[in-house]
Amino acid sequence: MQRQRATLAEIAHAAGVSIPTVSKVLNGRPDVAPGTRQRVQTLLDERGYTARGTARAANRAGLIDLVLRDLGSPWAMQIIDGVEEFAYQAGFGVVVSAVHSRQRSRPDHRWTEQLGARRCDGVLLVLSDMSVDQRGQLDELGIPVVIIDPAGQPPPDIPSVGATNWAGGIAATEHLLALGHRDIAVIGGPPAVPCSRARVDGYRAAMDAAGQRIPPGYVRAGDFLAPSGYRATHALLDLSRPPTAIFACSDEMALGAYEALYERGLRAPDDMSVVGFDDLDAARWAVPPLTTIRQPLSEMAAMATRMLLSLVDGEELASHRIELATPLVVRQSTRAH
Repeated sequence: MQRQRATLAEIAHAAGVSIPTVSKVLNGRPDVAPGTRQRVQTLLDERGYTARGTARAANRAGLIDLVLRDLGSPWAMQIIDGVEEFAYQAGFGVVVSAVHSRQRSRPDHRWTEQLGARRCDGVLLVLSDMSVDQRGQLDELGIPVVIIDPAGQPPPDIPSVGATNWAGGIAATEHLLALGHRDIAVIGGPPAVPCSRARVDGYRAAMDAAGQRIPPGYVRAGDFLAPSGYRATHALLDLSRPPTAIFACSDEMALGAYEALYERGLRAPDDMSVVGFDDLDAARWAVPPLTTIRQPLSEMAAMATRMLLSLVDGEELASHRIELATPLVVRQSTRAH
């Protein structure tokens, strides 16, 4: 009977090293101690490990492509940091590119051409997708893809890493309900983006479970950026019955809400409790520090990179769909009503 092929994780465990260290040995990286290299190589030989696609492995560029919709946000920087740190430890470089349009969710044809020209080993897509033609081109080139925080429902054969957005929406709303708030509004992101819909759906589910009717005008749509949170908060304050609390589905929109409150002579949490989503660095340093739902962006990025490099090495993934938890982080922007 044919022996089942060993995985990188099994070899790393047996050698007492990390998966990136095993990957370095496979990729011929020089920055591994001789004794460690010998121990890992012996286990690779004993267990018959040969990366699938070894013809490609011999010609690897040691590069992965990271494609984001927008490079200018703190959110994007946390993703980049998470990818770059794990990739560096595994001996890979990272090429970062942008879609260059908030209205478009996929890179154009030039990106695919450049990808083939630089012999990229794998692709990470963030809040974006690919056309059928682009997927076909990557398949022909033998380039694996993993999606971070999918903008839509990923194809079943493309792995993805996301967050528990629905549970985060519930946690944010339940926190405000527990403080005695009943007039709770939500500022969502683009309605077409699944993570935004999930957060708003979590808000609706928590309100429904508490027996709370959502008044007209309490559900607003933004674009995750501060100006949309600012505009939505002004609109909420103009209602005949303004809310006493706002759940903004991104920290940037929550900070936009802060600005709108300030312009009206109001502040959080004395006049309005505010909860965000993401736990960006700015949330901690805001005045007052922002209560928020932590989206583990760096961990999501590192997990997706780990999955991608496993695919590059010819590994089978244990799961194609991974969601990381989104815990509530209570600071000073919420108070009892």
